[in-house]
Amino acid sequence: MGRRQSKHADENYLERCPVREKAIGWTQDDAGLVTLEIENKGVMNRIAQKLLKKPKISYIHLDEIGSFVWPMIDGERTIMDMGKPLEAHFGEKAQPTYERLAQFFHILESYGFVQWKQ
Repeated sequence: MGRRQSKHADENYLERCPVREKAIGWTQDDAGLVTLEIENKGVMNRIAQKLLKKPKISYIHLDEIGSFVWPMIDGERTIMDMGKPLEAHFGEKAQPTYERLAQFFHILESYGFVQWKQ
């Protein structure tokens, strides 16, 4: 069996409304590229910072498509809502749009960068 979900399950996922994690800071440069600023908290991170000289803040640089989508995450728009502006801006480069968005949000969720509006 493949990992592909049914069309109905994909539609439900695309109807989800992402919300950015409040603790994540972010900036956008003149070219429109977004950098996420993740504070490394907790006992293990403090030990790693002292012993291994790990940074207190990690910087995650999003690509141009991720940088276009990140500011649209407002707790009101669904993943489906973000597809049309993405296609309008990037055209063919955004294809396959909804599969790309679903993968992007799976990754953001796995790192705790977004949550889902209830």
